[in-house]
Amino acid sequence: MQSFRTELENPLVAQEVIDLERKIRAYREGKIHDEKFRSLRLARGIYGQRQPGVQMVRIKLPFGKVTFKQLLKIADISDEYASSNLHLTTRQDIQIHYVSLDRTPELWEKLKQDDVTIREACGNTVRNVTASPTAGIDPLEPFDVSPYAHATFEYFLRNPICQEMGRKFKIAFSSSESDTAFAYIHDVGLVPKINDKGERGFKVLIGGSLGAQPMMAIPVEEFLHEDKLIPYIETIIRVFDRYGERTNRNKARFKYLIQKIGIDEVLRLVDEERIAIKVKTWPINRDTVPQPNIPEEVAYPDVTISNPFRYEQWLATNVFEQKQTGFYGVYIKVTVGDIPTDVARKMVAAIQPYAADEIRITQNQGLLLKFVLKEALPALYEGLNALNMAAPGFDSVADVTTCPGTDTCNLGISNSMTMARVLEDVIYNEYEDFIANREIKIKISGCMNSCGQHGLAHIGFHGSSLKAGTKVLPSVQVMLGGGTVGNGVGRIAERVIKVPSKRATHVLRAVLDDYKTNSISEETFHAYYDRQGKDYFYRLLKPLADLTTLTDDEFVDWGHQETYVSAIGVGECAGVIIDLVATLLYESDEKLGWANSSYQNGQWSDAIYHAYNTFISSAKALLLDKGVNSSTQAGIIREFDNHYISTGEITLDGTFNDLILQINKNEPSKEFAAAYLQQATDFLEATKLRREAVLQS
Repeated sequence: MQSFRTELENPLVAQEVIDLERKIRAYREGKIHDEKFRSLRLARGIYGQRQPGVQMVRIKLPFGKVTFKQLLKIADISDEYASSNLHLTTRQDIQIHYVSLDRTPELWEKLKQDDVTIREACGNTVRNVTASPTAGIDPLEPFDVSPYAHATFEYFLRNPICQEMGRKFKIAFSSSESDTAFAYIHDVGLVPKINDKGERGFKVLIGGSLGAQPMMAIPVEEFLHEDKLIPYIETIIRVFDRYGERTNRNKARFKYLIQKIGIDEVLRLVDEERIAIKVKTWPINRDTVPQPNIPEEVAYPDVTISNPFRYEQWLATNVFEQKQTGFYGVYIKVTVGDIPTDVARKMVAAIQPYAADEIRITQNQGLLLKFVLKEALPALYEGLNALNMAAPGFDSVADVTTCPGTDTCNLGISNSMTMARVLEDVIYNEYEDFIANREIKIKISGCMNSCGQHGLAHIGFHGSSLKAGTKVLPSVQVMLGGGTVGNGVGRIAERVIKVPSKRATHVLRAVLDDYKTNSISEETFHAYYDRQGKDYFYRLLKPLADLTTLTDDEFVDWGHQETYVSAIGVGECAGVIIDLVATLLYESDEKLGWANSSYQNGQWSDAIYHAYNTFISSAKALLLDKGVNSSTQAGIIREFDNHYISTGEITLDGTFNDLILQINKNEPSKEFAAAYLQQATDFLEATKLRREAVLQS
């Protein structure tokens, strides 16, 4: 493992890389508890794989933006440290697999040289801030949301309020009311608006999520002024951090807090937090994401289109006019989101003469090129076609979204990647008239957690298993009727029936054939599904669920030769839970150190929040001595008063609640930061003395 002993160019990132290397060493030497270390590496984008001894590294690309140089760097890193493949995700990240843990610090250091990070790509943090890939060129957009997404990413990266939340937190910006970023399934979803005064702002939705129990986001602001955007999101995150569940990971997302205490109470708590935030308005610099460099007009080469019919299909489905007159956006359909690194390099060489130096990763695991002139389209097409990257049907029925499934994921139940390829082949070979149909989306997840977004699919599948006598076979839960309505409104797909995995192709044929035969002229798939009803589709597909006609092949999953064995590992998305007193006190010391460092740097609000977390960790440690394990920070505050203050075992000037919640009753000034930090220091020292007394007794 490479050792980092000198400062790198960026002192903050350098210290993080050095710290990661040191903590890996400490972990290897048994000085850091396994669960604590898992939490630490997840917050650095390092995620365990299904295969033992190797890691997946998630590279965080805000709103999916990546330059040619950055993409080439990521390809080089995948060659040197991973499996020479780039996997595009539904949250506009790039994942690389089979990375040695010991080499992750040097990997991170090389990424940061091109302004790319892995920080907070996983774990209980604010995840990648996503946005419509067409932002900035969308003919329907009121304004470009890219600078707002970028500002949100920068503001919450390394922000102490969101480093150790009870669960992950996701934010999305759509470019228009078409809602192509799926605002309605995010913890905070934003749709751009312009009011009667010509001012910019956003419709705000909160509490959305997919997963095993999907929930639509709730609209809470019809127009929030652009300058209030980041302060408002901060108050929401502070409420989630304090009141959100921390023990039961299955009930720890923000939507469950809303479900538990109600949207009105959540909004009351949000309003209560306003005094504590360091800024009440945050003007967004609209120039932080400038238009990319546009290639100069040149004499484009004369090319002979190898397949004129396919070229016309490609133009119809993968190319659109930008809002900038004379320029075109070009989508690249990427099958299952995988690009081998050698292909990635050839792709950059093929597109560089014709497109702007900015690629956007799309939510359906494809790519978007910008500022292509009409005269360049033939040469661009042939360049992509030579790499098998000019398939028509981007974001259509033929463009299936999928997660990695059992290829690499611990939670995968079935092989979603191969199944996606097979379903796409069915469309291309048997339903060519659907290649241009962008209304119907097919999405697959390897388990119920919806990383492949099956919950918002028109036709969706998630991995499962079935018992047939004493044997187990791979199966899929069929989901129908989901999708985007628009302006922050969506539909959750309904569970219809479970069938053996190998019959998914028959499900697809049955639904599409019925739609072709029985839909009314001009009827949308949603209207057709609603008119027929869930029971109709259950009856339609019921013969495919018959287990008395199973063949030997149906006991073998897609892409495998061996008989299926259901083997589910431990998921890591939620981070971990630590209940060891010594570890908590160690964390308290660490947080107090961060508080002092922030104070010395004049970051009063950050110092205050680190001090608040010092109080929480210290109080939790003492509660564990009494066998009390509260599942929320608010619960820790309440139980500490019940078990220590009310009983007289510890004396404070008032209650612990009064002491710690000064944080949301005071402006984040230098004076309050100094006083609050001293109180946290005194409280931690008292906690340590109390702990020593317990051990000695």
